[in-house]
Amino acid sequence: MIIWVFTFVLIFILYPFYIRLLYKLKAWKTLRDDATSWWKAKIFNELHKKKAWTPTMWWALILFVTMLVILWTFVLNKIWYIKYSLLNQRETYIILFAFFSMWILWLIDDYLNIKWIWKVKGLTAKMKLVWMFLFSAFIAYWFYFKLNVNYLIFWNEKVYIWFFYFIFTFFFTIVLVNAVNITDWLDGLAGGIIAMILIALWVMTFFQHWYLATTVIAIITATLIAFLWYNINPAKVFMWDSGSLAFGWLIASIIYLLGIKLWIWTIIIPLLLIILVEFFSSFLQIFSKKVFKRKLFNIAPFHHNLEYKGYKEYTIVMKLWLVQAVLTSVSMIIFFYQIMLK
Repeated sequence: MIIWVFTFVLIFILYPFYIRLLYKLKAWKTLRDDATSWWKAKIFNELHKKKAWTPTMWWALILFVTMLVILWTFVLNKIWYIKYSLLNQRETYIILFAFFSMWILWLIDDYLNIKWIWKVKGLTAKMKLVWMFLFSAFIAYWFYFKLNVNYLIFWNEKVYIWFFYFIFTFFFTIVLVNAVNITDWLDGLAGGIIAMILIALWVMTFFQHWYLATTVIAIITATLIAFLWYNINPAKVFMWDSGSLAFGWLIASIIYLLGIKLWIWTIIIPLLLIILVEFFSSFLQIFSKKVFKRKLFNIAPFHHNLEYKGYKEYTIVMKLWLVQAVLTSVSMIIFFYQIMLK
């Protein structure tokens, strides 16, 4: 909790200066003009065009502060002030890898997009897809080969599924990463939902005795809540791909760390319900257009469909926040009930 407060205060103080710097550098996204982009729809031109000049690259600050705090614990450990640093192979390596690798990759994408280096508007969709598959495969590899997790737990009995565990974690990571990414694009929507999910996972890892992972989650949650202060409508800074994709990998890694247990999924599914609805509304829309040559919804994903029906952006965000709060509460009730049964 001390580290959480320290991180939050530090980054909250730095944010106004950093946002002014981003405006001075004109660090805003260049909107792509391709037919597959959702912003080609009329709804974007009417409701979101003014957001084109809101800066991105907020991750550079988050990256710096998170690294600073983690290295601080490493130094304190070396001088024998604290027993453990936050660099631990079993608990935190995969979480930090999932988070920092995506940061770095999409910081490159943001920078290319902003500066148009070599007339390139960021990384292409195919390049992103390749990296997405590679990173998801690495996470699956880490748990299957490095941590020797190759089973599911049903009613306290281990059921070994061997290589199917690798396949399952690979595809689930792909779904979750895209789900978080698709949930973005309304001011504060993804940030608020992810914050509640991370707080729930923060509590769960603590009661599962993953204390170092708990502290890393606390640091990242502190940076996210500070970001939300400036991301609520009208947003002064955006999350964009660099944030949403990194959070997708982070959440997936924490879930695998908790263990693939039957009762865990009774907690995880309601916790992730909104972002999964966002993902499958978009997936089914694309599938229907490709196969049946017609749309299921006026526009996808789900939150843009609500906009199409006339709901104000801040109304959608606040109501989905409330729904997420209820779902998070349900997940926590189930979690503590399972602990009591043990």
